[in-house]
Amino acid sequence: MAESDADRAHMRAALALARRGLGNTWPNPAVGCVLVKDDRVVGRGWTQPGGRPHAETQALDRAGEAARGATAYVTLEPCSHWGRTPPCCDALIRAGVRRVVVAAGDPDPRVDGRGLARLREAGVTVETGLFRAEAEALNAGFARRITSGLPLVTLKLATTLDGRIATATGESQWITGPEARRAAHAIRGRHDAILVGSGTVLADDPELTCRLPGMARVPLARVVADSRLRTPLGAKLVATARQVPTWIATRTGQKPAALAPYQEAGVEILTVRRERRGLDLAALLGALAQRGITRVMAEGGAGLAAALLRARLVQHLAWFHAPGIMGGDGLPAVQPLPLDLLSAMPRFRRVSSRPVGADWLSEFVNEEAEGPCSPES
Repeated sequence: MAESDADRAHMRAALALARRGLGNTWPNPAVGCVLVKDDRVVGRGWTQPGGRPHAETQALDRAGEAARGATAYVTLEPCSHWGRTPPCCDALIRAGVRRVVVAAGDPDPRVDGRGLARLREAGVTVETGLFRAEAEALNAGFARRITSGLPLVTLKLATTLDGRIATATGESQWITGPEARRAAHAIRGRHDAILVGSGTVLADDPELTCRLPGMARVPLARVVADSRLRTPLGAKLVATARQVPTWIATRTGQKPAALAPYQEAGVEILTVRRERRGLDLAALLGALAQRGITRVMAEGGAGLAAALLRARLVQHLAWFHAPGIMGGDGLPAVQPLPLDLLSAMPRFRRVSSRPVGADWLSEFVNEEAEGPCSPES
């Protein structure tokens, strides 16, 4: 398409609107829509918490009659199937939208070109591909869940310069400063679920919530990989399981009597087959995807980080470095993988690096990841 400066500006605005939905729309994608008529924005919308209403519907409601003859800038192909709401492509047609500019196609087999075809059949001018890479990166988790049955995984680490997460005695709070911790909460808020190992629960008794005002209106699903069922019944996660979705993934074959106290507290139990080193994490992630999770943030500890890296399950890496050195007796951020050859080492490409207070945040994407996969943090 021969896009204009105005087209680019309006699609950038639609992408910014879509980002507002990250972490709040699962299992649906986060979509933005801007309606423009006579060089004036007449309606804006983004996917609302829980996935409804859709961005197009919200923008059309705000535009009213002004939508007739307008151009719609949409970050993802409008849906063409009935769910809890009518298809968005039909809503655009009924409203009399004259032109639709779409950044990226929808990989959902219920859509996948059908929305664009229906618009064209109705006489609507359709143009595609404007900021496609940015739109695909924004919804990489949604696409990964559709195409591979797995969510996108971001591994977040907070370490000293020499990669240590705690002293030899286990002291770890706090390696990074308050600004870095706020930035980490912001990254949490753009994910659907947070994953930790049972060792982290035992060491820190974390809440695993996003505690930034205005973020994560849909509570993060909290997931503990706990093959041996070590999570204390008095842990904060268990105590608040009726208020915040809390899932413990453990090995198959656990006795019902061992699971019952957790279930009575409101914890959902996910049973996953066990491998030599622990749970089958691909199977665990697949179980999360089946529940609608598209983006998972893994926060540790070192055993979970190593297991995810060994299994090549990490797409994004968010690494906070504090300006200090702990030395070789400190606990490493990643347990042994182990590796015999450099060629077997998981490799990442840096996409951003910036100061956060006294600390530094670097973000990476897995070089083996397929398609656009830039962090949206």
